[in-house]
Amino acid sequence: MRKNLIIAIDGYSSCGKSTLAKALAKELGFIYIDSGAMYRAVTLYFIRNKVTIQDAEVVKQALKHIELNFHSRDYQSHITLNGEEVSEEIRQMPVSEKVSEVSANKQVRQEMVRQQQRMGKSKNIVMDGRDIGTTVFKDAQVKFFMTADPKLRAERRFNEMQSKGDTSITLEEVFENIAHRDYADTTRIESPLVRAEDAIIIDNTAITEAGQLDFALKKVRPLLT
Repeated sequence: MRKNLIIAIDGYSSCGKSTLAKALAKELGFIYIDSGAMYRAVTLYFIRNKVTIQDAEVVKQALKHIELNFHSRDYQSHITLNGEEVSEEIRQMPVSEKVSEVSANKQVRQEMVRQQQRMGKSKNIVMDGRDIGTTVFKDAQVKFFMTADPKLRAERRFNEMQSKGDTSITLEEVFENIAHRDYADTTRIESPLVRAEDAIIIDNTAITEAGQLDFALKKVRPLLT
């Protein structure tokens, strides 16, 4: 198998990017890197430490104190923030409400892109996010762009939160949060969410997880030899 093959998966929130990325990584034996989790972890740090996102110097200093790492357990990717496991906490609504603003910050994006590019050197990886195929890895050998019906995306996110015991939020509030994030992600100045010209579109509104995995594998496997 060739080395340093990069699969970039971009798309809107709650489209199943992470689900597909994890499945591909498991099937192919690649390393999975959740770039969205990185921005969420930074957001959590900013919330905890009351970092003012509009203060460039404060943001610059804060980023110096953030160390992010991934580790695998039970075929799942987990992220630590300065040694603390935060995989569950970063998915809660307080972080979801702030992550678009934090991830739009130029200094934050530059630092995360630097770390992501470091992770992608000399490794076979699957990375999902908003700007992987357009900014982080413009030369990725395979690029996917995922989308789905907004109402279905809200239902998926709501059901996920309910299954984890978070009953403090309504479906309508989740839908509004997703709509807000879509607008923020696609209109921000720094690395907005757009489909790379060479990205393969996957609309999973009406296909199963198994179906989208099979579709993606057919696109990737010819490049492995």
